[in-house]
Amino acid sequence: MDVLENYTGHVDPEGPAARRTLDALTITKISVGPMDNNAYLLVCRSTNEALLIDAANDFERLSDLFGHIPNRPRLRTIVTTHQHADHWQALGALAGAHGANTVAHELDAAVLPVPPDVLVDHGDTINVGEVPLSIIHLRGHTPGSIAVVYDDPTGHPHLFTGDSLFPGGVGKTTSADNFASLINDVEDRLFAVLPDDTWFYPGHGDDSTLGKERPSLAEWRSRGW
Repeated sequence: MDVLENYTGHVDPEGPAARRTLDALTITKISVGPMDNNAYLLVCRSTNEALLIDAANDFERLSDLFGHIPNRPRLRTIVTTHQHADHWQALGALAGAHGANTVAHELDAAVLPVPPDVLVDHGDTINVGEVPLSIIHLRGHTPGSIAVVYDDPTGHPHLFTGDSLFPGGVGKTTSADNFASLINDVEDRLFAVLPDDTWFYPGHGDDSTLGKERPSLAEWRSRGW
């Protein structure tokens, strides 16, 4: 698998992955499956333990991210951001092949192809190796949608939003009440507490920052999607 080291936040379907190297961990982004789903591999640089966010599709391509050398990263954890099927097509195969623990929110757990080993809720912390990651519950796209944030002590926060936040708006909702719930959580639990330089990584398409999207919040709320 080709991996680009000049991380821009864009990857092409069937194209190379892209890696961002931080002091404590690396973040590798890849597009998989027919719906251009993003999967993110986080590797602790101290322990070489790995965590995957959304085993969306293409078991073989996701497996190739680990390489085949003896000191390749060890996949310990797979986080599923929400229950929609395009985000877990490779979950069972990857978890079984690597013996990884699976993580999801209780409200979305029943739909997943394998029962989560760990149920998380808003404010919980999980770890990839020695690196702590915080869980943020964002209600609206699905009942149990979660985001994952790494607050880099030597840089800016890194936020993995699933399908709850994209460049240009929040995720799809099926009712006015669900939209209100999601836009409220995105404003209160993301934009109100995280700085503008927070880089976020969505479930599809290119990355963005909270600062770039913040001026559009009122427009999103007014238009209702």
